[in-house]
Amino acid sequence: MSTEITDAQLSRILQGISIPPQPQVMVDLNMEQAMPDPDMNRMAEIIAQDVSLSAAILKLINSSYYGLPRKVTSIKQAVMMLGIGSLTNLVNGLSVKSELSDDSIQSLHSFWDNAMDVAAVSSSIAKQIGFRFQEECYALGLFHNAGIPLMMMRFKNYQDVLEESYQDPSFSLTNNENKYFKTNHSVVGYYLAKSWVLPRSSCHVIAHHHRTEQLYQERIAGDKNTLAFTSILKMAEHISGTYKIIGKSSVDYEWDNISEYALEHLELTQYDFEGIIEACREQGIGSV
Repeated sequence: MSTEITDAQLSRILQGISIPPQPQVMVDLNMEQAMPDPDMNRMAEIIAQDVSLSAAILKLINSSYYGLPRKVTSIKQAVMMLGIGSLTNLVNGLSVKSELSDDSIQSLHSFWDNAMDVAAVSSSIAKQIGFRFQEECYALGLFHNAGIPLMMMRFKNYQDVLEESYQDPSFSLTNNENKYFKTNHSVVGYYLAKSWVLPRSSCHVIAHHHRTEQLYQERIAGDKNTLAFTSILKMAEHISGTYKIIGKSSVDYEWDNISEYALEHLELTQYDFEGIIEACREQGIGSV
């Protein structure tokens, strides 16, 4: 997707949807991270100023996902243990949840839990298969559906179209969104991710994550990473039960349609995939 676009074109694409600005805490952390020698103590100080963010970080570091023998009570210690990449991903997730949540949207009460789950599963898959971009996979899993709550807030009947699309064996979510709303959550999510300075690879996959068959069939010679990110994301969505949580569907029709492409690209068998699912369960993530 070209990044050269006028304000008028962007306005038509977003259909009156406002992209929230990046929260100040993320701006401050990104500025510190961009320094030649980032100061972890300074990053801990920035986070400590936000009570809810501090609590969330301590909750994460003490969760079963990390399996630490002793409870961590210091923000500074938690920041040191998480590292810059994981810390930034966590702050991104909490910030996007805060900026995009709408208490009136009761039907999406579990949306953010699923986003965090997909992120954790994406990172786990990357680690299990030896894909070195684990932090980028986490960010992709976290943000890939961030356009959904924005669409929900803008269009009253969006939930109906969302569920209808997930429950249709042909799974034409993006086409249905374009038909009814003249835009879709993938392109909205792309502009959100781009404005919040996510990795370029994540932005590209977000823009196309429900047109994956086209990505696989029109693959660019020498570019294996884009399809690796895509495959990992689709595996993570399936393992995390996104089709059940967001689409209220009993069958993951999208996964059924593209699973062969995803596993083949990563050179995985169905047996391998079942092993990945089991490993995620042991880590306390994923719902399939």
